[in-house]
Amino acid sequence: MLWLIALLVFFMWTLIFERLWYFRRAGRRTAPQFVADWEGRGERRSWNAKQIRMRLLSTSRELINDNMNVIATCVALCPLLGLLGTVTGMIEVFNVMAVTGGGDAKSMAGGVEKSTIPTMAGMVAALSGLFANTYLQRVASREQQLLEDQLTSDH
Repeated sequence: MLWLIALLVFFMWTLIFERLWYFRRAGRRTAPQFVADWEGRGERRSWNAKQIRMRLLSTSRELINDNMNVIATCVALCPLLGLLGTVTGMIEVFNVMAVTGGGDAKSMAGGVEKSTIPTMAGMVAALSGLFANTYLQRVASREQQLLEDQLTSDH
């Protein structure tokens, strides 16, 4: 179970680093393109212009929020996989109790270890991903708001 948690954490952090790279590098190049497209329009007050503005904002929202739901899903899956490891470890403990009659603490210790370590690993992975996801959500919201503020129709 630990290998599955490790694989999920690797996948989650790969997506987190991709989003950080986007906000630091690629996103800095795409926002000015949207602004240039908007500023290049002759008129910005008609219904058609407002629809074009909405399309630009929607396209930018798609780019900004790409993989954010997948990261949130990975954060939610980490503790669940940890709990699955707990259940499999406890099944081993109950199996040892059934075979030995329930009195051998040394033979049950291996199952208890297998049940607590995945839980801890899942919780630590979820916490690290939760902090990163919260930061990314805040940055995404800020970037979207900045772009909305730049696409004005008053001039």
